[in-house]
Amino acid sequence: MQSLLHLKARLTATVLGSEDAAQLLLIALLARGHALIEGPPGIGKTSLAHTLASSIGGRFKRVQFTPDLLPADLLGYSLYRMDRGDFEFIPGPVFAHCLLADEINRTSPRVQSALLECMNEHQVTLDGTTRALPEPFLVIATQNDTDPHGTFPLPEPQLDRFLLSIRMGLPPAETQSRILVDHAAGRIGTEPDALLQPAEILDLQQQVRALAISDSLAAYIVELCESLRRLAGSDAAVSVRASLAVLQAARAAAFLDEAAAVHPDHIQRVFPAVLRHRLIPADASDPLPLIRSALENTPVP
Repeated sequence: MQSLLHLKARLTATVLGSEDAAQLLLIALLARGHALIEGPPGIGKTSLAHTLASSIGGRFKRVQFTPDLLPADLLGYSLYRMDRGDFEFIPGPVFAHCLLADEINRTSPRVQSALLECMNEHQVTLDGTTRALPEPFLVIATQNDTDPHGTFPLPEPQLDRFLLSIRMGLPPAETQSRILVDHAAGRIGTEPDALLQPAEILDLQQQVRALAISDSLAAYIVELCESLRRLAGSDAAVSVRASLAVLQAARAAAFLDEAAAVHPDHIQRVFPAVLRHRLIPADASDPLPLIRSALENTPVP
């Protein structure tokens, strides 16, 4: 637990004003989920993701998603070796413990779809052969949601594979001043050492999965999702995977609080981050008012 606290402190020190984002990133890691970080350029999305990836040990790969990227650039390919008269598989950057997909919405839907199996089953199937990805496996994707030029909106099945989304914005002027002072003093930008190794993360994830949740709180999650479906006017607005994601994230939030079981406030804390990117209103408006309404109008057990 001490390593997790040190990791959170490192994240918030790297990107000042990112306390909430750092907490959600750790929740995604502990819940065996993937995180989508959204916001305008230049606010520390990539820096935050890179700091987490560099702090958890194992293999880390960063891919800059561009329109000319191909699935093979991500997944790997088979290369014919004339000296052996056989094909050799060359693994792509997805074969890592942590993959940073930078500006994921700037590549084609074909490449975005190549990540579906990786994110859901933690495996890659190419040329009829299925290869397992390293464990733990975490995808952290960033996207600039203020400039739509040259971007490809993530399809709903892709969005649904992210456990939660993290919204980052411009910090207050006081925090911006501290950022300038820390950069001038050289206190930001150093390459961090690993605080957690893959085996330790797997053990923490197992502890999170073992955390108890009562039948009444499971029913509370279902009712929250049902309420949101009614408000959105569509039974398909919130998938069953979304309900499971709320459960996973709430367990991780409880674990970070060192609680013996999940409580209603853990569910309420993660609910907006889990549902915000999954709920896409027909008029393209911000779904947060609907999510807050569901939280306010659903009885707490």
